Amino acid sequence: MPLLTSKANPRFRALQTRLKAGGHRRDTTLLLGDKLIETWAEARESIAGTRLCPALWLRLEQASPHPLEATLGIETQVLGEALMRELADAGSPPEHALLMELGPEPTGPLASRVIGAWGIQDPGNLGAILRSAAAFGFQEALLGPGCADPFHPKALRGSMGAAFLLPLRRVEDFKADGGHWYALDGAPGALALAEADLSEPLRLWVGNEGHGWQGADLPNGVQRLAIPIQGMESLNAAVAAGIACFEVARRHAL
Repeated sequence: MPLLTSKANPRFRALQTRLKAGGHRRDTTLLLGDKLIETWAEARESIAGTRLCPALWLRLEQASPHPLEATLGIETQVLGEALMRELADAGSPPEHALLMELGPEPTGPLASRVIGAWGIQDPGNLGAILRSAAAFGFQEALLGPGCADPFHPKALRGSMGAAFLLPLRRVEDFKADGGHWYALDGAPGALALAEADLSEPLRLWVGNEGHGWQGADLPNGVQRLAIPIQGMESLNAAVAAGIACFEVARRHAL
């Protein structure tokens, strides 16, 4: 098969164009590296995993074919090191990457245990939040306004495959459905995590990294929830989410 080495090559430029759109306009993403590709392969029968459909295998020049490459039945393109590095936006290009087409977001009733991200702007933070949620038994994720793209390659790396396990859907506002709705917030008057009713159905929200829920008009039925800390003004959003998700899992294990 031909080796692509020039950034001016029409096939490479077409690939860049397909990956350019982000956010709600994104219809493709790129799985970078063997580990992430293999993680998707293990989860592809899940509801979230089936949202991604393999479209093109990308192999670094002189790299050996991956065992999955032949079984997926899709075209392979071989890229020079400079082109693979540009796609990966990393100093060390991966040996393999997989272009994925994205299907529609899920619809219907929410799962019994849901994580929500509101205004989380850093893709790495969003990926870490999804990773903690999946690790502690959450079944779905909601993404509010201003939230990073969960299928940005950096978010996919941060989630370590959680985006293949959790159905993801975007929302524009809170629509309480009778479950327990909480917004993690250390402001005065917030309910302490230890005192919260974390029974299902549960919807746990994490606010913006910089200002949390400051200035946000939380509707009736959404309660502010605090994690007690000492000596620091606040916790990193992803850390706070991990602690809260662990507490939910601990309670449900009792």
